[in-house]
Amino acid sequence: MNLIRNYRNWRRYRETVSELSRLTNRELNDLGIARGDIPFVARKAL
Repeated sequence: MNLIRNYRNWRRYRETVSELSRLTNRELNDLGIARGDIPFVARKAL
């Protein structure tokens, strides 16, 4: 079960990074996120 949970977390992380990466710098700024912080924010979202 741990393997399945890890896979789901990884998928969620990748989807979050992908969605945030599609935003413009202005949209990210409105959310208070710098482009370099996307991986950190995605990890926190898990």
